[in-house]
Amino acid sequence: MTEIRKRVLLARPRGYCAGVDRAVQTVEEALKLYGPPIYVRKQIVHNKHVVSTLEAKGAIFVEENEEVPEGSTVIFSAHGVAPEVYEQAKARSLKAIDATCPLVTKVHHEAKRFAADDYDILLIGHEGHEEVIGTAGEAPAHVQLVDGPEDADKVTVRDPAKVVWLSQTTLSVDETMETVARLKQRLPLLQSPPSDDICYATQNRQHVVKEIAPRCDVVIVVGSRNSSNSVRLVEVALDAGARAGHLVDYAHEIADEWLEGATTVGVTSGASVPDELVTQVLERLAARGFADVSEVTTADERLTFSLPQELKRDMKAARSL
Repeated sequence: MTEIRKRVLLARPRGYCAGVDRAVQTVEEALKLYGPPIYVRKQIVHNKHVVSTLEAKGAIFVEENEEVPEGSTVIFSAHGVAPEVYEQAKARSLKAIDATCPLVTKVHHEAKRFAADDYDILLIGHEGHEEVIGTAGEAPAHVQLVDGPEDADKVTVRDPAKVVWLSQTTLSVDETMETVARLKQRLPLLQSPPSDDICYATQNRQHVVKEIAPRCDVVIVVGSRNSSNSVRLVEVALDAGARAGHLVDYAHEIADEWLEGATTVGVTSGASVPDELVTQVLERLAARGFADVSEVTTADERLTFSLPQELKRDMKAARSL
């Protein structure tokens, strides 16, 4: 009998996006410059391994500014914060470093601008997600959350001619456009954001998963369960034709029964996942006969973001001493 060829289709792009890379680097550089402890409000990015690694280096993750000792340094996560969080930090004399992804900041600016023009803003996103809380906090009197297509029918606006939609940056592109289509059935004059709110990295990772999923018996996504973009990748894989999809933080979480009868396994990772975790997944799969790895590339990402101004200024001053 001919041995069945087992293979892995490895998605590219995968893993760290520019915003995550900047946020993690911000914490690492702050630890070097100021020394531990460095306080971080919320998880700097939604990944269990990244958070535990930074904790081991001296980062302390808190939920709110009140947990940070007065006069200490606090870093705001990549997901962004509402203006009141800056005011709270100022009241406690905290040295605040803003690691918000610039693409999230762009959405904040859009919310402020449309609110200033007295628009109703329909924010497509997941209730309770930190990014949504931060964006809505820019103009709470003008923002309504729309959590998926089924929420579209509940929307009420003051003037159907002055309404715009914005979105969380890490959503499923397809589901977001389905939500927009449902909204436009009721609000034909609904305006779109000046540029796409769903970030390039989210779109790129979803696109390559759509490319490989129809050929896969199972798709394994490396990422944490509180990571919106990682959870979406599993959904996208299943919608695109994968027979099964699973989300794991670590390689040891891969169950052998997932691989029974499989010949092709797809592998990718969310935008907040270091590539070392993907390497460990590939090693586990190789040990189970899936040693043939083909990388499938649909985009070449070159974007980088500079560190926050507050941190760059202090780093420059330290070098001049």
